[in-house]
Formats: sequence, C-alpha cells, structure tokens
Amino acid sequence: MKHHIAPTLIVAITVFVAVAIPLRLGAQEQKLEHLQRYTVVDLGTLGGTLSWAGGINNSGAVEGFSTLPGDTATHAFLWRNGVMTDLGTLGGPNSFASWRPNESDNAGGTVETGAPDPLGEDFCGFGTNLICLPFLWQKGVITPLPTLGGNNGIANGVNSRGQVAGAAEIATPDPTCEPSITGNPQVLQIKPVIWRNGNIQELPTFPGDPDGQANAINDNGQAVGFSGFCIGEGLARHALLWQNGVMADLGGFGGTGPNNAVDINNQGQVVGVAGIPAGFFHAFLWQNDVLTDLGTLPGDVASSGDGINSKGQVVGGSFDVDENGRAFLWQNGVMIDLNTLIPADSPLFLIEATGTINSRGQIAGIALQISTGEVHAFLATQSTGEFASESATLGETSRGPKVVLPENVRKMLRESRAKPYLRGGLGGGSLK
Repeated sequence: MKHHIAPTLIVAITVFVAVAIPLRLGAQEQKLEHLQRYTVVDLGTLGGTLSWAGGINNSGAVEGFSTLPGDTATHAFLWRNGVMTDLGTLGGPNSFASWRPNESDNAGGTVETGAPDPLGEDFCGFGTNLICLPFLWQKGVITPLPTLGGNNGIANGVNSRGQVAGAAEIATPDPTCEPSITGNPQVLQIKPVIWRNGNIQELPTFPGDPDGQANAINDNGQAVGFSGFCIGEGLARHALLWQNGVMADLGGFGGTGPNNAVDINNQGQVVGVAGIPAGFFHAFLWQNDVLTDLGTLPGDVASSGDGINSKGQVVGGSFDVDENGRAFLWQNGVMIDLNTLIPADSPLFLIEATGTINSRGQIAGIALQISTGEVHAFLATQSTGEFASESATLGETSRGPKVVLPENVRKMLRESRAKPYLRGGLGGGSLK
C-alpha cells in the first residue's frame, strides 16, 4: 500500500522549464470588475528539496510535510510567520500532515513508529514497512490516536471543537486488495473515523464499500470524504458527507471515478473531485443537494477542488492532457489561473492550491521553483492594490503563462493524485 511520494521523485530537478506563448483563457461567464492581486512567499523546506502545503487556518498557519537534508526522510511541519516547525515522529524516520489545522494550530497527520508492521504493510509508503499511527499535534506535543483494532491509521482535518477526521484500520482483512495487482497489498480494511478527546467513532461507508476515509470536518461536526475499494491503491468511488453519524452520497458526473469529497466549510458547502464520462475528473462544488461541475481552465482536461473558505471561494488545480498543472481560484462562477494574479517576474510557478484557502483569502499550495526545478510550498496573500482584469466583460480574455513542468514533477503529481490521503490526491486520478 503506497501512502507517500516515492523518495526517487523528491530529488531536485535542474532542467529547463518551457514557457509557451500566452494562453487564451476563454470567455468569462459574468462580468469581473476587479481581480485581486497576490504576493507569494516560498515557505522553504526542512532542509530537503521538497515541501508540500496541506492546509491553512484562518490565522495563516500552514501545515504540510517536507523532506529533510539529503531527501532521505520526510517530516510533518507547521509554518507560521516565517518559521517552519518540525513536528517530529514517534520513533520512526517519517511523518506527514496534509489537511487543515484548527485555529489553535492543532494539526493531524500520520507518523511512523519504530515497530515493524506485523502484516508487512507499508501504510505510510516510505518503503520502511513500519507501523504508521494517526496523530494529533498540539502545543508542541505529538500524541498518537487509537485505531479500530488494526495497526495503522491517519488523522486529517481538525476543527475548533477538537474533532479530528481521518481513517483507521480494523482487524478484518480486505479482500479487494489483490497482491498480484497491487504488488504491495493493503491487508486490513480501513474505515472513516472521527476522534474527539482521544475517543474514536467509526463512520459508515457506502453500502458494499469495505474502505473509506474522512478528509475534513467543519466546526459543526459535518465531515466529508469518500469510500471505495482498496483505498491504499487510490480506488475512491463515492464522495460522502457525514452528519451526526449518518452518511450521504453526494453523487457524481457519470464517470467511474475518482469521486472524493475533499473539503467543507461552516456553511456546509463541499468541494472535491468527480469522474466524468470522458475518463478524466473535474472539480465540483456541492451545496443544497446540487452538484456543480466547476470545469477546467481553457486547454485543460481535468481539475480538482482542494479547498473552500467561508466566502465560497474554491481553490485547486487544473491539468492538461500531459499532466501540467496550474493552481486556480474559482469565485462567482469563474475559474481563474492564479499565475495571472501574481507578479509576472515571480520566481515561482503555482502548480496547485493543495493547501486550500482561508477566510482572509490566503491560499497555500505547491509551486515550481523555476530556477532550481524544486517543488516548494507557497503562501499567496492578497496585496493592497486591485487591478482591472482584461476579462472584465463578457467575451473578453485574459492572458497568462503556460509552463511545461519537468517530467519528474509531473510524475510526482501523477503518483500523488492516486493517494486520497493527500489534499490534492484524488484516489485513482491519474491521467495516464
């Protein structure tokens, strides 16, 4: 079972980045009088060549993960006011976190222990075959959370009430993971759960689905996620909403998947990804029992909705057929390339807003550091000035760069999309 980016994909990439001619972004659906400019900060790393933003709270704290010097280990981090804090491990070499922390900077994730997995699972995907426990980090202390009788689990989003969404193994074998197909099988079933005060509550999956995961939870206790088959191999089939322990299927667009509900705000609006009949996947917005296809940026074939704030602004990534990604902001019915809203001479190209958006409009995600080819976490903050967009009236277009990502970066993104435990991971969402 693969639960992380392969170490071979996190080495610095020093290749030429091709910038194509300006790209026509298409007619807008409605008038946009002004678009906000953003300043962008490179959050750096814990000494390695890769960092990944997983979530941002309303005070601007970002959680995620980064490689250490030499790229031989990966640790979860919490970044605040220019300082990246290493959240550590529980005796093993690796940990990661990839969802939103709460307003007290409490963060959830998964962490390797020093104990070998008795069933040979590699839950965290680092090739160590160590037990990987869900954890809650608060006030500088990393505390393991209970499972449902299995060996492994993962903690994801944390709300203001201290509830943590995630997934935990039970003691029952999973017959949907065939070793001859996966090569590194998930042995035990994994169930969506919510923890509170150290107690664990199992959530129901869609009928017939043995596995599932809760990704995010709002301050009202509503959680979202997915269920499916053999989720360690990314087979997310049903996007789900849980309220008071009751499961609701959010539907889809007629494709076979992936279908994954990724984030929910306090208004009950949900974003995620759903498969389309053409074989790709599109970002969705669910509200009032209506599922809306957010489409893609012009020229692209797929998109993922990674986060939504209290204002209904959605962020994520849009991808072309060659798996080149661009971070987007969707608001008022219009999807905008975030790279057109930052300084033209920025040293970063924004690949995907994996770290979502907070109520202040700050956006976190992953970006290509153009000079080195490394992938770093970024934080985009609205600047004081506004500007009139070239897309201000119906039928006009704005123009922005199109970057061809290095092959190693595209491979990393392709493998991450097959990992539903990652914000930005879709569960079976590879384009190729």
